[in-house]
Amino acid sequence: MIDAILAAHAEPDQPDATFRAIDAALADDPGHILFTVLAHHPALRQSERCYSNRPDAYPVGGRKPVTDSPWMQSVIYGGNPYIGRTRHDIAQHFFDHGLIVSLGCESILNMPVRWRGQTMGTLNLCHRAGHYDEGHLPRVHLTAQLALPALMAIVRS
Repeated sequence: MIDAILAAHAEPDQPDATFRAIDAALADDPGHILFTVLAHHPALRQSERCYSNRPDAYPVGGRKPVTDSPWMQSVIYGGNPYIGRTRHDIAQHFFDHGLIVSLGCESILNMPVRWRGQTMGTLNLCHRAGHYDEGHLPRVHLTAQLALPALMAIVRS
């Protein structure tokens, strides 16, 4: 897993090569139906979708505001991962919960990618109800940090 992502770092097709390798690594373990990567633009108070395994439903380039909601405070500002285990959890925090559920997803794992005390972006995995738990966090955290060079290139551009 790590070797494939590190090899992808050397590919000229960035950031897509890195995000595709991360997508493939996380598809195996812990698994996902929907996988997106969002870059955080603090000066604009926005997050930008820079990768999606389902571009038909979640196209690259979509942006959402970064608000002062409890989820944003915890994940974006606090750097804490979030696990939502049910469709109710998703509905509490995500305005697009209907679309998420329509894709067969009723659980979510959001993992911030951090550098120097700042969230550069998030990896977002969605699956069937109850799929994610705390046991998945170490692997997803390590994998998320391997997205850092690709996210830095987006955020700094």
